[in-house]
Amino acid sequence: MGTMRDVEIVWEDLLEAFDNPDSDVVYFLDRETGEIFSVPSDYEDEDFWAEIDANDERYLRIPGFDYEDERLLLYEFIRGLDDEGLKGILERAFEGKKPYGRIDEILSFYPDEFEQFMVIKEGLIADRARRWLEEHDLFGAVAEDDF
Repeated sequence: MGTMRDVEIVWEDLLEAFDNPDSDVVYFLDRETGEIFSVPSDYEDEDFWAEIDANDERYLRIPGFDYEDERLLLYEFIRGLDDEGLKGILERAFEGKKPYGRIDEILSFYPDEFEQFMVIKEGLIADRARRWLEEHDLFGAVAEDDF
């Protein structure tokens, strides 16, 4: 590991970047300023991309949303449900080709379970962000109040 940088990062902005499901948007963290910014993945400014490439230690690409992790989370969430009727509905939706939108729609009729799922999902994203910060020697950059 290298030296931990003394930079402040806005936790909510970092979580938003990790929760980004849009592959057409790329998020970066500026290790010198702590700023998190995004650009379209097809951004056509060659000078911008040259600056990013030339300073890859300064500008870190933030990994986007991890569908595989969410799929595992969703599987465990469904298995842990007490409501057998809802469990059966979600299991059938989970086995479909595009389960994410349909499951959100289903859970919208079950506000308690939806809230429970969102808390678990937010925890998963926060854990991924913390691990990423540690990997890049930036864990101390976010105030502990933010966790």
